[in-house]
Amino acid sequence: MVDEKLLNFVKDFTLLPEQKPSEEIIFTKGKHLLEKLIAVDDWLPEEFTKPHPQYYQQYLLYADPLDRFSVVSFVWGPGQKTPLHNHTVWGMIGQLRGEEKGTPYYRQIDGSYQAGNAHIYPPGIVDTVSPDTHDIHVVENHLLDQASISIHVYGGNIGRIHRSVFDPLTGAEKSFVSGYANKLVPNLWNSP
Repeated sequence: MVDEKLLNFVKDFTLLPEQKPSEEIIFTKGKHLLEKLIAVDDWLPEEFTKPHPQYYQQYLLYADPLDRFSVVSFVWGPGQKTPLHNHTVWGMIGQLRGEEKGTPYYRQIDGSYQAGNAHIYPPGIVDTVSPDTHDIHVVENHLLDQASISIHVYGGNIGRIHRSVFDPLTGAEKSFVSGYANKLVPNLWNSP
């Protein structure tokens, strides 16, 4: 069963793309909505909180039928991390449980990527990514003894978007489509 908080978030967030807002407005109004959603960790159904022993999990919570945005829970086992990757669309990452570390990377003249300053995200913090500003990073569970969970909102159906992973030393790029760990998504409109 899905909590009303997620349903209300989706309803409120759906109104944003209707106005064809700038990315700045999405990052202002949308960030406020995401902060409200992650303020209390009591709504995410258990089936979307399960870590895998080897790989981080990406669970689809909602995909807008017009592919304007998607809502995803990322679940990280102890010490798990992403490869260096991009998104190609705007995104917001809200820390729900545990702590994550995000490290932006910047392309150098020789084609390699150099790490910028890493940031630690405790619960309640929202960060953003965008092809217009900084879109290439590595994210990892900062905790070695427990899972961490973040709620991501992207400007498209992120599990269907062609994106890239990068070799930090050579800059070599490899295309991928992430998909989702879950086969079924929550029925938001079946909430009590």
